[in-house]
Amino acid sequence: MTLSDISGTVLPAVESGRVCAVAGRAQREAREWTARYEGLFGAEPFDATLFNTVCLRTAFSAPWLGAAELRMTNRVAVWSSGVERLIGHAATPRAEVRNVVERCLAVADGAPAPDGDDLARALADIRDDLASSPAFPALRDVWREELRRFLTAMTLERDGNAARADGSAPGFADRLENTDDLGFSFAFVSHWAATAEAPRAEDVPAIMAASREAQRTMRLIDDLGTYERDLSRGDLNALVPGVTEGEVRDHLAAVGARFRALLDPLRAGHPHLAAYMERQVDFCEGFQEPTDQREAL
Repeated sequence: MTLSDISGTVLPAVESGRVCAVAGRAQREAREWTARYEGLFGAEPFDATLFNTVCLRTAFSAPWLGAAELRMTNRVAVWSSGVERLIGHAATPRAEVRNVVERCLAVADGAPAPDGDDLARALADIRDDLASSPAFPALRDVWREELRRFLTAMTLERDGNAARADGSAPGFADRLENTDDLGFSFAFVSHWAATAEAPRAEDVPAIMAASREAQRTMRLIDDLGTYERDLSRGDLNALVPGVTEGEVRDHLAAVGARFRALLDPLRAGHPHLAAYMERQVDFCEGFQEPTDQREAL
């Protein structure tokens, strides 16, 4: 399947069926992988809905790839949810958050995972799997940096949730500044390393700039779509007191425009990466549109 086959706004039904079949196989593989780390993935929120959503998102974002080629992308996305479970909420003691971050960064640098630490063990599995990819040596430092940014942002998310409970939640600018907690750019670099040829060093900054702007776009789309749920759970959201939905939507339009502007120069030299980022954003927008079922997700 070529990019020209997916240039329309809607896939033909036969292709939609094929993509869903890929997602189904990918979901089975992801669940089998997480079964190795029952201490991390054995409880809520690692249910059928999470695996279904993750694997459908990646399959529709890269419909030219099969389940085996999406394996790394799905594993990293599910692993990131494990990070959120452990350190993204105020209930986790700050000292334990710091220890989790230090252990994960040590594993990224090549250290063995401590016995009994399923989060670190799963990350070591991801690291070792990526090491066999031809593109990983050129992207190793970028991957490690995106992991650091993600873990740091999740720590700030935890601190923000704690501050919200005390009545001093972060403001809108803080929320937009901390979009690395979404984990998209870390997952994207993992996807890139697993599915593409080694990049030229001079191409990396522009691709990562587009990735981070895609991440900001998805953060605002997600916050608009999950406001009521976040409010009920006490989670952070861009719709803070004093900021209207209209203002958030205006900011979303500006961020989205910057993302498209950064993406356009990449289409010729990196068509699959550009299409993947664009389709991730579009999937997020479609997924968060109001439906009768959304609040159940």
